[in-house]
Amino acid sequence: MAKIPINLQTGSIEEKDEGDIIVGIDLGTTNSLVAYIKDGEPTAVRDTSGSNALVPSVIHFGELGKISVGNDAREQLISDPEHTIYSVKRLMGKSYRDVENIEGFFGYKIIDEDTDSLVKIRVENRFYTPIELSAEILKQLKTRIESALDRTVTKAVITVPAYFNDAQRQATRDAGKLAGLDVLRIVNEPTAASLAYGLNNQSETAQKIAVYDLGGGTFDISILEIHDGIFEVLSTNGDTFLGGDDIDQFIIDYWLDINGKSKEDILNDKSKVQALRLMAERAKKALSSSDQFKDHVGFLNCQITRETLEQLIANFVQKTLDCCQRALQDAKLQASDIDHVVMVGGSTRIPYIKSAVGAFFGREVYDKLNPDEVVALGAAIQADILAGNQKDILLLDITPLSLGIETMGGLMDVIIPRNSKVPARAGRQYTTSIDGQANLKISVFQGERDLVEHNRKLGEFILRGIPPMPAGLPKIEIHFILDADGILLVKAKELRSEVEQSIEIRSQYGLSEEEMALMLLESIKHAESDMAVRALLEARNEANNILLSAAKFLQQHREILSEEEYATTEQLTAKLRTAVQGEDKDYINEVMEELNAYTSPLAHRAMDKTIAEAMRGKKID
Repeated sequence: MAKIPINLQTGSIEEKDEGDIIVGIDLGTTNSLVAYIKDGEPTAVRDTSGSNALVPSVIHFGELGKISVGNDAREQLISDPEHTIYSVKRLMGKSYRDVENIEGFFGYKIIDEDTDSLVKIRVENRFYTPIELSAEILKQLKTRIESALDRTVTKAVITVPAYFNDAQRQATRDAGKLAGLDVLRIVNEPTAASLAYGLNNQSETAQKIAVYDLGGGTFDISILEIHDGIFEVLSTNGDTFLGGDDIDQFIIDYWLDINGKSKEDILNDKSKVQALRLMAERAKKALSSSDQFKDHVGFLNCQITRETLEQLIANFVQKTLDCCQRALQDAKLQASDIDHVVMVGGSTRIPYIKSAVGAFFGREVYDKLNPDEVVALGAAIQADILAGNQKDILLLDITPLSLGIETMGGLMDVIIPRNSKVPARAGRQYTTSIDGQANLKISVFQGERDLVEHNRKLGEFILRGIPPMPAGLPKIEIHFILDADGILLVKAKELRSEVEQSIEIRSQYGLSEEEMALMLLESIKHAESDMAVRALLEARNEANNILLSAAKFLQQHREILSEEEYATTEQLTAKLRTAVQGEDKDYINEVMEELNAYTSPLAHRAMDKTIAEAMRGKKID
């Protein structure tokens, strides 16, 4: 498939630039970094002093809207915790329900809207998504490499944990686009790490590689087979909520315990929480080379030995080894079948973890490369492959533009992202927005813009005969199946009734390569305004759903509400109805939060009453 070079400043299509730079980015929970190929070798870009390649994944919102990223932002964690955002990767593609159990870990405000929509972070009166926050980190990395190379960089490969789901991968793509980057490929971190170690060309026979990746917020274990330059993931296992952050928390809990304090004693003091978190991180790093750590935070004694740390994390490490065992079982392999064990992520520097993993697999682990940099270096190699500079590694054909459907408000919901390997198959579940809705029109689009009106319509069909049900109850699964010839089959099925319909759309969809290139250019040029429009429409859609639920609640539970409660709920719903008519998505989110905060206790009371009535006269044995 031909590549179309674009000049992002002029909007023109250029002759192929053989020196075109595609960078590799490791967007991490704790730190991020960018790398590229220099004189044939992958190189991590360092700061102006040349000493540090890591950019802390921390964003600070200062006065007059000033945003700082990296070390400058990290320095604000203690002095201004409510305006300093960290570990945002843990929130990518997540709803509040996914993260409510660890909300106390964060020093900033995460919004509970009691919905399955993507989580939002509140800073003063503005509401940010993890996508917008990650884009700020990516912008910083883009600025760093452009400064180092003295040229504009617009193309990138970004790595993600192998365990990331579709929503998390799509969120990462969106963050790249918002940062002004054409994300050519989302690459699994274990594949990148294997590339960095050169494991693709060390043997003429097939090799089986275990990549143990323990980062700041995520853990995954991947079993790969590499043969003739072809990488195949045999299995993956892990936890997107298991990482070095948790080890820090174990240390904090230990310190609180030996000082006779509880979490509740410090939770309201965000500065103290952050001071303890940073001290725990220092202790963890120090104990990799020392037997004891001593310091203090205010009146808290912060001392710990390496032996104590190993006792604290023993169950944690066992959890990761259990994941390793499951990954081996899924790949139908024994530990003895593994040829190499690659260690990735800063947390793998802990000697206890290194020895435990080595003992599990029965062999010495690969840890010669800097575990913080190995993924970014591999991403740079993958980028070099995409640039056509390495011919001995297979890249399967890919789909040139994203494929998706129209959802409420004219939004494009991508089901198969651009640059996905073909053949490809992907699906998502949807529901109805109106009570008793019997038919659902499914419109299929191709393109990179957030609104379907800016993309190319490929076709549409109507799923008829959905049994009448309340809005939100039907489960409609839409599948995109793209074959190797570029023929797209779209299927829609209502899972409760098994009503089904499909449409076939032929290859290439009549677009020339120039048209594809210009559509991509438009998506990058308008990324910021597109994201703003999408955020407004999503806020309106969410608010309309809440208004519908509030109206039903008032109608069904009038008898349990006092006059004041009923009147206040009506007043807040009227306020939200007015906000929805406006253009300020932050104000809509603010009023939604206000309504949810007031009605949540009322909803719990209604639920308790419903359960009590259902159980009346029944015995529980």
